[in-house]
Amino acid sequence: MVTLSAQIAVLIAHAIAQGHGFFDDNAAPVIRGIGASTGVAIGPIWWDNTQPDLSDVFPASTLDVAREQEMLTVAIEHALADFKRMRKKLDLELNKDALAIFDLFTHLLNDPMLRNDLKAQIQKGDKADWALRQVVESYANRFAKMSDVYLRERAQDIKELGQRLLFFLHDTEYPIHEFNEPVILVVRELTASILASIPKEQLLAVVSLEGAANSHAAILSRAMGIPAVMGVNTNPELLSGKLGIVDGYSGEIFPDPSQELLLEYRELVSEESELSQMVESTADLEAATKDGQRIQVMLNAGLSADTSISINKNVDGVGLYRTEISFLLQQQFPSEEEQLHQYRSVLSAYSNKRVVMRTLDIGGDKALPYLPIDEDNPFLGWRGIRFTLDHPDIFLIQLRAMLRASIGIDNLSILLPMVSSVQEFDDAATLIEQAYQEVHDAHPEVKKPQIGVMIEVPSMLYILPFMAERVDFVSVGTNDLTQYLLAVDRNNAQVADIYETLHPSVLAAMKHIFSTCQAYDLPVCICGELAGDPIGALLLVGLGYDTLSMNTSNVAKVKYLLAQSSLDELKQLADKALMQPYGKPSTIKCAISLRPKVLLALSVQVNFNSYFLVLL
Repeated sequence: MVTLSAQIAVLIAHAIAQGHGFFDDNAAPVIRGIGASTGVAIGPIWWDNTQPDLSDVFPASTLDVAREQEMLTVAIEHALADFKRMRKKLDLELNKDALAIFDLFTHLLNDPMLRNDLKAQIQKGDKADWALRQVVESYANRFAKMSDVYLRERAQDIKELGQRLLFFLHDTEYPIHEFNEPVILVVRELTASILASIPKEQLLAVVSLEGAANSHAAILSRAMGIPAVMGVNTNPELLSGKLGIVDGYSGEIFPDPSQELLLEYRELVSEESELSQMVESTADLEAATKDGQRIQVMLNAGLSADTSISINKNVDGVGLYRTEISFLLQQQFPSEEEQLHQYRSVLSAYSNKRVVMRTLDIGGDKALPYLPIDEDNPFLGWRGIRFTLDHPDIFLIQLRAMLRASIGIDNLSILLPMVSSVQEFDDAATLIEQAYQEVHDAHPEVKKPQIGVMIEVPSMLYILPFMAERVDFVSVGTNDLTQYLLAVDRNNAQVADIYETLHPSVLAAMKHIFSTCQAYDLPVCICGELAGDPIGALLLVGLGYDTLSMNTSNVAKVKYLLAQSSLDELKQLADKALMQPYGKPSTIKCAISLRPKVLLALSVQVNFNSYFLVLL
């Protein structure tokens, strides 16, 4: 009976996830996904199943290799022209940081590594579409295995690029849909191309069966102000034609909602419009609490979309620039001149603000395609500073490129990743001094940058006093620190629920780090995911932190919440949090008493830890 029940329970759970109701005919069906672009939409649902899919391409060979190579070349040229056309179409509607998505796709299509891999696969005798699927999946899988959320979600961009090439390989022009009324569009995989091809006024919201919250399609949705839900597990055929509600905050979809639910969400749409105006009113202001405590809000960056001048006025600089992006998109180690050009563009974009560049952080889950690293336990192996110290030639090239790029701008700070001992820092500092002397000999005007270390290995908690004498600043990488403190691989679905960003031990570690840095007058910044979470940001400020680095999409929300909160209130919040033994999240409606209107109007369903209930 137990075995039979277990089997039936799985079937029921799967059916409920696909929108079927069980046992309670009066309960409103709800389909859950990942909220990728905030907002609420109410309207008819329309399922688009017209897109060719790479997963439908199967092994096929050819005797006419030259013809397949020509088809591939033509498809690439058509895709390049298509991205150029889309960018021009949206040029007047979107900020430059959103438009840079199409620039990235163009850059990838022009990348010799991608083209050569595609041609090499065809040369083996594969048809062009089958070669495309193999190469795209190989690239996407490499990114999908990475623990860094930002890098992992780049896999979706590679897939989107492959989808668009498939359109042109099949000589398929994506149809321009025309609807009698605005619709909630449901697609198998949301792409920037789909969003650009449909008039914005015809889209109430978008729902994607696949995809990630920080894919470029999701970024574009946010830039266009279109609610989006990704990763939905449902049968889209059952949704098409129905009236539905899409909640981009919670990631919930309600097909055939009751009149009571419709009324509630219509009121929410009105409140949301009012709140958006309030949030945007503080976007261009300096981040500060309502009692005047200044908070430095900086950016986590890596792709060209993050270096747009249009967002510079909203932040105090770049708290984390991931230099490994340019390494991951190459077919060999980039030269000093190539790195110089890349770093110079970033430093110039923030010429009057501080830019913290992290040295090459590969290994673990971020293996380079041209330098495979095979280890039984990669997260505890050859990664970060360990790799660069073992390859001083690569390290020195990168350091010289950074220093040369900073000449005349003088806003560079260098951050060392995965440091676990004082010896590692001393060895790295010696190489940094060598690189500086080499650049100084040719360019006497070069300035020495500040040098910092990332705190993401637990051993750093106890050797901070020794580090304080050597470093200029520290940055806390909450993602890896949480993973190592809890011994949880956050890529492992079996233990994903144990990975708690606000676990009591994590909060205790954050308090310890701040207290130690304060004692030694050492500047400290939070550059992990926690800093960009609105509630996490409030808690960190309550713990004493005054420098937070986050993704672009979180800046306005964090600034607004800080402006509505006093430092004393946030300190009380942090003190109560530190006294709680549990950190298990529970999903509740935002109704914090700090400022009821602030979060109640948001009506965002977010993961709170149980100790936040004391504020209700």
